[in-house]
Amino acid sequence: MKDLPRIKELRKLSSKSQEEIAEIIGTSQSYYAQYENGKRDLPFSRAIALAEYYNVSLDYIAGLTDTPRKIK
Repeated sequence: MKDLPRIKELRKLSSKSQEEIAEIIGTSQSYYAQYENGKRDLPFSRAIALAEYYNVSLDYIAGLTDTPRKIK
């Protein structure tokens, strides 16, 4: 499992709690916390939901690029 610091960074920049983001992507706060900390793999469908919510690419969420590349 991979630690995903970008989702924590994006959440903090948006001034949202883990609980708020968890609700947006359809999961529990405890699962979401595990995604942020790399203790549970982030399902693709939830990664897509995060990318759409934050208007960034999946590559950015995964840490494959440092450019957020907004979704068109």
